Amino acid sequence: MGKTFCVGSELNLQQNNLWMQVLLEALVLIREQEDGAKVVRVDNLNNPYKNQPHFDRRFKLSLNKLYAWNLVDYERVIMLDADNLFLQKTDELFQCGQFCAVFINPCIFHTGLFVLQPSAVVFKDMLHQLEVGKENPDGADQGFIGGYFPDLLDRPLFHPPGNGTKLDGNYRLPLGYQMDASYYYLRLRWNIPCGPNSVITFPGAPWLKPWYWWSWPVLPLGISWHEQRRNTLGYGAEMPFALIQTVFYLAMIAMTRLARPNFSKLCYRRTDKSASLIQTALKLVAIWSILAAYTVPFFLIPHTIHPLLGWSLYCLGAFALLSITINAFLLPTLTILVPWFGIIGALLVMAFPWYQDGVVRALAVFGYAFCCAPLVWTSFVKVMTCLQVSLEREGFLPRLGEPSPGPGFNKLY
Repeated sequence: MGKTFCVGSELNLQQNNLWMQVLLEALVLIREQEDGAKVVRVDNLNNPYKNQPHFDRRFKLSLNKLYAWNLVDYERVIMLDADNLFLQKTDELFQCGQFCAVFINPCIFHTGLFVLQPSAVVFKDMLHQLEVGKENPDGADQGFIGGYFPDLLDRPLFHPPGNGTKLDGNYRLPLGYQMDASYYYLRLRWNIPCGPNSVITFPGAPWLKPWYWWSWPVLPLGISWHEQRRNTLGYGAEMPFALIQTVFYLAMIAMTRLARPNFSKLCYRRTDKSASLIQTALKLVAIWSILAAYTVPFFLIPHTIHPLLGWSLYCLGAFALLSITINAFLLPTLTILVPWFGIIGALLVMAFPWYQDGVVRALAVFGYAFCCAPLVWTSFVKVMTCLQVSLEREGFLPRLGEPSPGPGFNKLY
């Protein structure tokens, strides 16, 4: 009989994220072609808990993990989420018993990684429990499987036999097989006394999972996850989009340098009221253009690209869009770019590798933000002042000595 790893993930990332779908499809194809992996496609299990109060919709299809018990062609199956970062080989887990999992929470074991012995009898019984509405506190796989194996906390700790034989029964896995990444962020080093440091998991906020490019350097371990992906799966699915965006941003910067619009020659208006409205409208356009320059590139970058390339694309895209605003409204370049330099500085502060611990790192980040806030506010005030001067100095009002144009007359040149 063979052995296999089954890879799962939080299902909202598979359904709602186009780039994660591309990643998973690429993973399936590569594993089929290179590693000879057997991919089993299944129908979604109906989640009878989806209408219960406080149900998180991203876990609607997480009960599909139960299909792992139906893989009866295998002696042991290790079911793991995609947000697991392996530090070393864990082949010894195949020696564990009928069900093995680790307790991150002192009272509830974690279903991000568990070992099972496939059984058609157990699988059918699980489906029956779903039909009769077995109590499930969270409506997801975590609550259901935790209720199905309620006495795991009382089971002995797993120690792999030296002769390679497989154990019988249920076991608790040492904490080292599911180390919460928050331990690392607090200490910035590992000090886990109970078990080998083998697997790191990221059970935190969904939008800070390690495969997102913005998770690093906000959360330092994201780069380690991407380094393992770079050495295995690669980034073939994202690179064409990154290349297209790079060329587009560089072309945008070149065009704005060659063609400098002059809004001071836009028009003449006869009445003070009309000039005031135009100036107000142009101020709003300028402000929204600056805000868009810092937000639009964030949503255009492929979400699962390598962080170093992702942040580089973001800074390039923001600079390209800011250059349009600078040239269109004749604003001071350095003043507009103060937040841009501030973002780069924040990335360097967060990525600094020699902090003593996570507390010092957090204090450094907050201190940097405290020091940068006055500079950002000063640059905003200066931008508004320069914008007001730029709009008033060239004559949205009639110039002295020139005849007043007729009502509604505009002169464009």
